[in-house]
Amino acid sequence: MKRSEELIGKYQATGRGFGFLIPEEGEDCFIPPRAQGGAWNGDTVSVRITEEDPQTGRRVAKVTQVLERANKTVVGVLEKHDHALWLRPDSERLPGLIQVVARRRNLHAGERAAVSMTGFGGDRHPPMGTLKETFGPADQRQSAVAAILYSHDIHRDFPPEVMEQTRAIPQFVQTAAMAGRLDLRDKTIITIDGASSKDFDDAVSLEQDGKGRWVLGVHIADVSHYVQPGTPLDLEAYERGTSVYFADQVVPMLPEALSNGICSLNPQVDRLTLSCILTLDREGTVVDHQIAKTVIRSTERMTYGDCNKLLAGEDPALAVKYDHILPMLRDMAALAQVLEARRRRRGGLDLETQESQVLCDENGEPVAVVLRRQGESEKLIEAFMLAANECVAEHLARAGKPCVYRVHEKPSQEKTDALRTLVAPLGYDLKTADGPGLQKLLDWAKGKPEEGAVSLMVLRSLMKARYDGENLGHFGLAAPYYCHFTSPIRRYPDLMVHRILTAILDGKWDKEGRKLTAAVPRSALQSSQRELAAQESEREIEKRYLAEYMSHQIGEKFTGAITGVTRFGLFVMVAGGVEGLLPAEALPGGPWEYDETRLTLQGPNGRYGLGMELEVECAAADPVSGQVDFILPGGMPVPPRKPKKEEKSQPPRRKERRGRAMHVPKRRKGGRKR
Repeated sequence: MKRSEELIGKYQATGRGFGFLIPEEGEDCFIPPRAQGGAWNGDTVSVRITEEDPQTGRRVAKVTQVLERANKTVVGVLEKHDHALWLRPDSERLPGLIQVVARRRNLHAGERAAVSMTGFGGDRHPPMGTLKETFGPADQRQSAVAAILYSHDIHRDFPPEVMEQTRAIPQFVQTAAMAGRLDLRDKTIITIDGASSKDFDDAVSLEQDGKGRWVLGVHIADVSHYVQPGTPLDLEAYERGTSVYFADQVVPMLPEALSNGICSLNPQVDRLTLSCILTLDREGTVVDHQIAKTVIRSTERMTYGDCNKLLAGEDPALAVKYDHILPMLRDMAALAQVLEARRRRRGGLDLETQESQVLCDENGEPVAVVLRRQGESEKLIEAFMLAANECVAEHLARAGKPCVYRVHEKPSQEKTDALRTLVAPLGYDLKTADGPGLQKLLDWAKGKPEEGAVSLMVLRSLMKARYDGENLGHFGLAAPYYCHFTSPIRRYPDLMVHRILTAILDGKWDKEGRKLTAAVPRSALQSSQRELAAQESEREIEKRYLAEYMSHQIGEKFTGAITGVTRFGLFVMVAGGVEGLLPAEALPGGPWEYDETRLTLQGPNGRYGLGMELEVECAAADPVSGQVDFILPGGMPVPPRKPKKEEKSQPPRRKERRGRAMHVPKRRKGGRKR
C-alpha cells in the first residue's frame, strides 16, 4: 500500500495516547500518539498511511479529518476547578475533561451527569458541553445504571401521547376482533416461561393428526392488532426497537398495559394470536404448514422450573396437579429432541455460553449470582420457536414477499485464522471453520477446564447476527431461511413480520404492500442498532450488579478459568459467571511477556493461557465502574486502578503560545459562547 493512500474508518482509542483505525475492509492501522487529529473514540475519520512497521507489518497512519462525531452525548462525573464546572468522562477512551455550561446553580461535584457536546476542543480551546441530565451521587450503583441507560438512549417512561393511546385500548378481547379468526380456544395450549416473567408472547400446543404425524402449534401474541403503523405506540416501539432486561428489571418496548396485559397470553382468558401450525413427520421434517390469524385461551401458565421437574419425574404432587397436560409435555420433549438432532446434523452450532443471573432481594439489591443453565423445557421452547421462525421466513421468501430476516453470515477468513491460532496451544487442530468443524471443536472442549474459554473464543470468531431485508441465511443455525416471528411484545422486527403476514392473510397486500416493503430496510437497520444498544447496556449494567455482589466477597477464594489474556493481566471467570482481572503485577515470577498472537503471558518459570484453571481471591470490587480485581490466594494486594492518562486529572491551564496567553474561554453573561 502506498504511504500517501487515504483510508476511511472508525477511530478506536485506547485511553493510552494511541489508537487504531478500523476500516470497513482490510486490516486495522496503528494511530500513534499526537496523530489522532482531534478524533475521539468511535468517530468516523479519514487517515493517511505514513509508514509500515517493519517488525509487525502493521500500517501506521495519521488522522487527516474527522468526518462524523460519535460522542454527541458524554456521561461522566462533575468536578469543580477554579470555580468552573467540568465533567470527567466515565470512559477512559475519551480524552481530557469537558467544560460544562449549566444554568442550574444547585449542582455539586461528585454527581454523575450527561452533557451534550457543543465543541470537541483544539489547541486553544477545551472540549465543551451543555448539561443535559444528572443522575445522583457518582459513588452509587443506581446512578451508574441510570447513566448507562441514558447514554444508550433507553428511557423508562413513555411519552404522554403513548400512554393516552394505551389507556384507550380495552383490556379484554372484543367480540368483533375475533370475527374471521381460526378459533382454537378448545385446544390444550400452554405457555412456558421463567417464574418471574409477566409478558407471555408465545404459547405452544402439540397433537397428532390422523396419519400419526405431529401437529405443532406455535401461537404468538397478535401485537399488530393493537399497535397500528404510524400511531404514537408504533413510533415509540420503533424508536425503542427492543425491550431491555437486567437483573430484576425490564425497560419494555411497549407499555405494561399491553406487554403484561391485553397482548400477554395470560391463562384462562381470550387472546388474539398469529399462529404457525406445522405438520411434521417422525424425523422432524415439516411436511405442511398453516399460518393463520387465531384466537386462543391458554390452558396453563407453566414455568421452566415446574416443567423440568415434571419431565424428570421429580415431583409426584406436581405430576398429579398437571396430569391433564403431562402426556403432551412428554411428547413435546421428545419432538424437541428430534428437532435439535436434525439441526445438529445439518451443521447448526450447539453454543452453550455461560450467562450470569443476578438474584435480587425485595429492595433490588444483588444477593446471589447463579449461572443460567438450559433445562429440558428451555430447550423445548427454543426448538419450537426456531422451527416457527424458519417456517415463516421460508413461507415469505417462497411467496416473494418482503421480510425482516435475522441473518448471520459465515466467519471471515481473518477471524477463522485467529481462532485456529488460539486453539492450537490447547492441543486442537481446527481444520475447517464451517458449522460441523466448529461443533467438533466445541464437543472436544466439553467437560474440560477450557470449555468456557473455547466457547467464548468460538463466539467471538463468529459474525454478529443482525436484521436485514435480504435473506443471507443464518450460519449459526445452519438455516437457509430465518426471521424473528415469536416475540412481538419485545422486538420490533417480529412486529414487522406480523404486519406483513396480516396484510397477506387479510387480502390487503395490494393496498399496503408498497408501504410495508419500503419499511423493511429501515426497520432492519433501526432494530439492529437498537439491539446493539440494548446488549451493550445490559452487559454494562450487569457488570455493576456483579461487582456489587462481589464487594461483599472480598477475601473469598474462588476456582475459575482464564477467559482473556492481555498485556496488563488475565481475565478470570469464576463460579456464577463473574469475570475479574488478575493484574500481571500480581503474578509472581515475572517479568511476563505478552504473546498477542497466541494470547499468553510467558514468564521465566511458567505460562498463562486461555482456559487454564486458577484459584483466585477477590481483592476488590467497585459497583460504580463494574470492575472486579483478583489476586492469587495469599498474594500481595494490588494498588487500585487509576486513570491511564494523567492529563485527565486537571483541566487545561494557562500556557504561552506565540507570545500570547492561552486560556479557557469564559461564557459571556447574557451572551453566546465564542
